[in-house]
Amino acid sequence: MEISKDLTIPKLFLQKSKSYGKDKVAMREKEYGIWSPITWSEYFDNVKYIALGLISLGLEPGDKVSMIGENRPEGLWAEMGTLCAGGVGVWLFQDCLNEEVKYIIDHSDTRFIFGEGQEEVDKTLAIAGQCPKLKKIIWDDPKGLRNYKQDMLISLKEVQNLGRELEKKDPGLFEKRINMGKGDDVVLLFYTSGTTSLPKGALLSHHNMLTMGQHLMSVDPCTDRDDYVSFLPFAWIGEQMMSISCGLQVGFTINFPEDASTTQENIREIGPHVMFAPPRMYEQMTRTVQVKYLDAAWIKRKFYEFSHKVGYHVANIKFDKKSVPFYWAFLGWFAYITVQKKLKDHLGLSNIRNAYTGGAAMGPDHFRFFHAMGVNLKQIYGQTEVAGISVVHRKGDIKFDTVGRPIPGTEISISPEGEILTKSPSVFLGYHKNPEATEQALKDGWLHSGDKGFIDDDGHLVVFDRTKDVFTLNDGRPFSPQYLETRLKFSPYIQDSWVIGDKRPCVTCVICIDYSVVGKWADERKLNYTGYQELSQKPEVYELIEKQIRTANKDLPEPAKIRKFTNLYKIFEADDDELTRTKKLRRSFIEERYKEIVDTLYSERNAVHIDTMIKYEDGRQSHINTDLLILTVKDN
Repeated sequence: MEISKDLTIPKLFLQKSKSYGKDKVAMREKEYGIWSPITWSEYFDNVKYIALGLISLGLEPGDKVSMIGENRPEGLWAEMGTLCAGGVGVWLFQDCLNEEVKYIIDHSDTRFIFGEGQEEVDKTLAIAGQCPKLKKIIWDDPKGLRNYKQDMLISLKEVQNLGRELEKKDPGLFEKRINMGKGDDVVLLFYTSGTTSLPKGALLSHHNMLTMGQHLMSVDPCTDRDDYVSFLPFAWIGEQMMSISCGLQVGFTINFPEDASTTQENIREIGPHVMFAPPRMYEQMTRTVQVKYLDAAWIKRKFYEFSHKVGYHVANIKFDKKSVPFYWAFLGWFAYITVQKKLKDHLGLSNIRNAYTGGAAMGPDHFRFFHAMGVNLKQIYGQTEVAGISVVHRKGDIKFDTVGRPIPGTEISISPEGEILTKSPSVFLGYHKNPEATEQALKDGWLHSGDKGFIDDDGHLVVFDRTKDVFTLNDGRPFSPQYLETRLKFSPYIQDSWVIGDKRPCVTCVICIDYSVVGKWADERKLNYTGYQELSQKPEVYELIEKQIRTANKDLPEPAKIRKFTNLYKIFEADDDELTRTKKLRRSFIEERYKEIVDTLYSERNAVHIDTMIKYEDGRQSHINTDLLILTVKDN
């Protein structure tokens, strides 16, 4: 059954709230070590008075309202209150720098902004004078704000009190505003990750969001008894996809971790039934297991090796769509009860029915790792401009080198140039204040993704890479650097990698070591070091990383193998513009920033001198004066 063109997110919210009332928990938040439930009735009341409070402050339908802060109930209330009042939600990443906050607030014509606490208020006050349309800054957490007297500031409670007063004057205004909405109205303004330029604001309608959620749920149905943990930034379309597009339609319970640092522990406590995370989250889980294995006693390591070998074999049989022989089924059961069950519990994956990953490429090594453990991990493909998702793996039809088949209502086509094109009711309305970019992206109803790919014989979509990122190797064949980067990151010692080699004599790379894992490795060998910079340049660490590179090189054609590398003196940071806020490499930027390193990798020199300043999150700067070694990778 197709979603009505008149249905909006607020109308659906109203239906669910009346249906569930006090009888069902809508969300939970962990505070001070206790999970506090919030019923649909409480959710409704908070949203209603925020919406009416915004109207009292002068919000008109179509006005932009920004939100910045951690994942917590108040953030979702603020968003839903904005939508119910007829406003358009604009989320910012919490770790945005002042310049980024200024750009988005000014470019979006934001009139009101919800900031969680002092940090967010300070960021907004610092740029408020440069954003003439900004009227009010609404804060929630009072810590540190006692002496803030600016007229622009107002607390969330004050806004809700204004809403209560307005309700007394006009009791039916809340539902009246909700019923004014149409499915084609703009509901969210999402800023893309901006890997090559300033972020573009994608305009999404209610119909875009709801049809995408409906079509995903038709492939992998969830129920209102399911639990979901909300820990990804709301500024990322993937989180809106699950919490709003799917969550509101299904009515599952949304759980908010106590703090970003306790997310993994809180996921384990809840044991969610559905999970969505970028590859970096799963890569970190893999690294956690690998480190535990390295630290384990001999007998535990042997049990792990046995269970993993069995798990890989059983998973491969399933992926070949064959029935598992009874003796392998028995070995699989034994591996599960001895090792895999505990591993899944430790990672919070005990109840997982469907785990999704998207937003970037995930290597086949990580995919196999989770399926060997019995986790039904699926790759999705989509983008902000299609409300999050257009393609997903189906149960029992998963291939490591594909992203699956289109969800219902979606058509995928490949242009003569190899670009992936999408047509669906979820394709966005266009870019805010950017008709030229809109014209380039939308042609004859088809969304031009900017990704290269093809459709295989089974109807699966294979995503090669961003068109602008595809390499030409020295033998003329195309190659995806992401593929090799994900292979490198399967090593617990490598946190990040940057592969270079487009139209060059050979492939090289820059490695960011995992400081905690390599540090522990160095401590066991009694190697002395004072910090990341010194540890990364230890000859022993270079030997360790070279072994990991040789492993990643296996099975690759000669022109695609990494021949030289260096260890960077720091990790890649979004605050340094090296990564987007969704943790994608900004290749053109880092190639310019580290031009001297790249030039040295393709010279006869065995070291490059670095004399630069690095900036920390708190504003401090540090002078770096060091030599980076350049090592040639030996053949296996």
